[in-house]
Amino acid sequence: MKTLTHLLCLSLIASVMLTACGKKGAPHAPGPASKITYPHTYPPE
Repeated sequence: MKTLTHLLCLSLIASVMLTACGKKGAPHAPGPASKITYPHTYPPE
């Protein structure tokens, strides 16, 4: 039982640490906005 508790605690700590590594905010393309080509709308065919 003690091993199970240790395993549970380690997995909880690992998940919290990995969650803290995420970036904050919405994703965006690198570079200046004037140089970003995509996404853009396509003309209807």
